[in-house]
Amino acid sequence: MNEIKQEFWSLSTEEAYKALESGETGITSAEAALRQKQYESSAIRPKKKINGLRLFLGQFKSPIILILLFAIVLSFFLKDTVDAIIILVIVLVSGTLGFWQEYGANNAVAELLALVQIKATLIRSGQVVDVNQESVVPGDVVVLEAGDAIPGDCLILESNSLFVDEATLTGETFPVEKESGQLPEDTELAQRKNSLWMGTHVISGSAKALVVAIGKDTQFGKISDKLGEEMEETEFERGIKQFGFFLMKITLILVVGIFVVNILLHRPVLDSFLFSLALAVGLTPQLLPAIISINLAHGAKMMANVKVIVKRLASIENFGSMDVLCSDKTGTLTDGVVKLQNAFDMDGKASDKVLLYAYLNASFESGFINPIDEAIRTFKEFDIAGYEKIGEEPYDFIRKRLSILLSEPASGKRIVVTKGALNNVLAVCSKVEMENGDIIPLEGVRGDIQKKFEEYSNLGYRTLGVAYKEDIESLHEGEHEVDLVFLGFITLFDPLKPNIVKTIGELKELGVQLKIITGDNRFIAANVVDQLGIENPLIMTGPQLHQTGADALVKLAADVTIFAEVEPNQKEQIIVALQKSGHVVGYMGDGINDAPALHAADVSLSVDSAADVAKEAADIVLLEKNLEVIINGVKAGRITFANTLKYIFMATSANFGNMFSMAGASLFLSFLPLLPKQILVTNLMTDFPEMTIASDNVDDEMVRLPRRWDLRFIRRFMLTFGLISSIFDYMTFGALILLFHATDIQFRTGWFTESVMSACLVVLVIRTRKSFYHSKPSRYLLAAILIIVGLTLLLPISPLAGVLGFKPLTIGVLLAIFCIVALYILTAEVVKKIFYKKLQAMHQG
Repeated sequence: MNEIKQEFWSLSTEEAYKALESGETGITSAEAALRQKQYESSAIRPKKKINGLRLFLGQFKSPIILILLFAIVLSFFLKDTVDAIIILVIVLVSGTLGFWQEYGANNAVAELLALVQIKATLIRSGQVVDVNQESVVPGDVVVLEAGDAIPGDCLILESNSLFVDEATLTGETFPVEKESGQLPEDTELAQRKNSLWMGTHVISGSAKALVVAIGKDTQFGKISDKLGEEMEETEFERGIKQFGFFLMKITLILVVGIFVVNILLHRPVLDSFLFSLALAVGLTPQLLPAIISINLAHGAKMMANVKVIVKRLASIENFGSMDVLCSDKTGTLTDGVVKLQNAFDMDGKASDKVLLYAYLNASFESGFINPIDEAIRTFKEFDIAGYEKIGEEPYDFIRKRLSILLSEPASGKRIVVTKGALNNVLAVCSKVEMENGDIIPLEGVRGDIQKKFEEYSNLGYRTLGVAYKEDIESLHEGEHEVDLVFLGFITLFDPLKPNIVKTIGELKELGVQLKIITGDNRFIAANVVDQLGIENPLIMTGPQLHQTGADALVKLAADVTIFAEVEPNQKEQIIVALQKSGHVVGYMGDGINDAPALHAADVSLSVDSAADVAKEAADIVLLEKNLEVIINGVKAGRITFANTLKYIFMATSANFGNMFSMAGASLFLSFLPLLPKQILVTNLMTDFPEMTIASDNVDDEMVRLPRRWDLRFIRRFMLTFGLISSIFDYMTFGALILLFHATDIQFRTGWFTESVMSACLVVLVIRTRKSFYHSKPSRYLLAAILIIVGLTLLLPISPLAGVLGFKPLTIGVLLAIFCIVALYILTAEVVKKIFYKKLQAMHQG
């Protein structure tokens, strides 16, 4: 295939086809596959496939594990083979568990993402096919309609009333009209009417275009560095990173201190080194990345069951933390199906003439399909067989009106019929037709027209104007919309969704405020809010927003219920103001103009039927445009967040307590309290129940309100419950040494048994704010805890006991351990109540 010249807008269709070895019927699928390989390096963000081997090796990349692997090699070298093999097996088992869970999680997420991939419609081998946008190659013929994202730089082959939003490239606010044709090579970017650019999207109309460049070879790829940047971290991701640094500090201080003290006590260097490393591994929740992936993937699956597809896993936490949801009115609060209420003349009486003219305008319109024209056509049928269409000035987003030029059957006269936004129609009118047929000047009744408009709007109707002009044979193209006669109004409405009032009440109970952002006028918006039963709503309009400073908006935005008459670029402004006032903001949008607001929101929501550009920008895609679906999604997000925090509470409090106890005990004992291999076995066994935490039940109060990441709370929790754990650890040490005069092997066996049992059973206390007997764990978590407790009791009498350095315990020792563990669980329960009571008092204070 020849390289197409960079100035492709200067080529004819035939020249472009020839250069790209394509044609009207497109390229074949086989040729497309070859070109995909050829242009693989041009992809801006190639899809990362899950590499099993890389994922497996990634389980061992933490510095602590690498040092531990080095220590294993050192043990082999010093001929301490048995210990080296045991530690290696434990590290491998731990890594394999993490790999198995994370691999399954990644695959599950990949399957869910496949449901909401952005598609492109192409012509290949003469057949219309839908493919993933990443599969588009130069030479493809792409079919475009309103809402479609443009998959590459293209040369237009044919178009119909095509308007494209190029704001991302040119900064031009208004949509640009596009059409086929040849242009000079030196034409400026903004003037290239025959070209389409990747990163832009179709506002209205339709087209066929030849893909000339993709990815990095496009204008967008050349000038935008942002596409190469990673997405901004969520609050949850930042919290995990801070938590990791906090643990690293504690671990480093503890490990270095213990290693130095053991050397000063003249213990073997290798044993001291391995013991210090094992302590570090024991303190670090090394399965945290895997557990987070498992929890988020489980949450994604749970949300998929309630028709919510998560595109970006980390956004689940934000979904649960969301306390403000901004949404459009149409299709979310209302059915989204426009219906015609009636047509009225200047005096407010139902008028068949106004209805006929609106019907003519809607029936002969040939631009993009829109619901308003559909509503007019289906309200009442007229016989218009004798009318002939002569011309059309299509609707665009600047004029906001549509004009149709017709030949009238009876008289043969020409007539132009215009329909559109009331003020835009009045802008081209000079006269008004009254009920009796009299034609009078517009200026005398402009105030009356405005009053009628407000009256209909207050009743919740969207109101358009209809105008006409006769005897226009002499007019040239583009001069039709001049000196028109205003005829009357058509009123449209969109009924509220069933049960929407109840749904909004449920959102409020979940601690989520609903804010409506709509382009509709203030009267319609106020009527909808009135129907929803929201009392004393504060309404802010687009013009008021223009006059409000950024700082003032931050103070006002939280109290506003409805933002009406809002321009697309103001949506982002509203969201940023709400974020600055301390809210976690969700934005639900499905339109072409919603992309900037979706990018700005903490959690961006769209629907599967949304425009490609909106779906692409969203973190979460709803398979149904319904606030009820969002309620289910919020609950699922909060359950996921709660279960992730449970693992952090369990791992840090139990691990911190146990490791602190071991570190302290090693200073006054004449032997190591646990051998390195025994610490690793302890760590592996206590981590096993926590692998099932994603399936655990979550208390209602954890779902009832939005919760946010709080490192100070986690640190306080870890220190409080770690200290309680240490007290009972030292109680175990005292019992083993003072009561039972245990040898080093007996001490290690007894301490291992108490440590694992207490760490597993305290999970039942820590996992809930309620009394542990009032909150049921999931059957998987309970089964995992009981299995590990059983294995812990069996291990000292199993064939592995000698290899691991254990021996059977006496009945007396076992009874003492059971009593200590039971007392620990009860104490943890009492301390938990005091801890949360103090926390509540602090928040209230």
